[in-house]
Amino acid sequence: MSANKQGFTLIELLVVIAIIGLLSTLAVVALGSARSKANDAKRLSDIKQVQTALELFYTDNNAYPTTTASGITLGDSSNACLNSTGFHVTGVTDCPSPYMGQVPADPSSAQDYTYIAEVPGSAYTISLRLEGTVSGLAGTVTATPSGIQ
Repeated sequence: MSANKQGFTLIELLVVIAIIGLLSTLAVVALGSARSKANDAKRLSDIKQVQTALELFYTDNNAYPTTTASGITLGDSSNACLNSTGFHVTGVTDCPSPYMGQVPADPSSAQDYTYIAEVPGSAYTISLRLEGTVSGLAGTVTATPSGIQ
């Protein structure tokens, strides 16, 4: 009578575990890169939406909302809405007839969108930082009435 053993050896199990570990590591690295690209795409989309709202504001007021020389952080609790008098806290009572009811904040809590338009409000700059490269843009990017650079 011959004994016919069925099952996996320890070596076979270790090889399978090592392969699964390698594949999961590659998946995590790929997802991290995809997250970075998604955040950058959201940043550029957010800024284009803010620029559209600012152009509507400019059309009605012949100036952009003004700030101090140090600027403001867009999307924070004090600058969450844009209406005919400038950036305000959010809420229906605080922001009647908004150009932008909810000004977007940067998707990363470690970064901000900074808006500067000094008196007389003839131009503005919005500064943001990209994590990677999108359409030839990388690092600190500036949005002005003439576009994103």
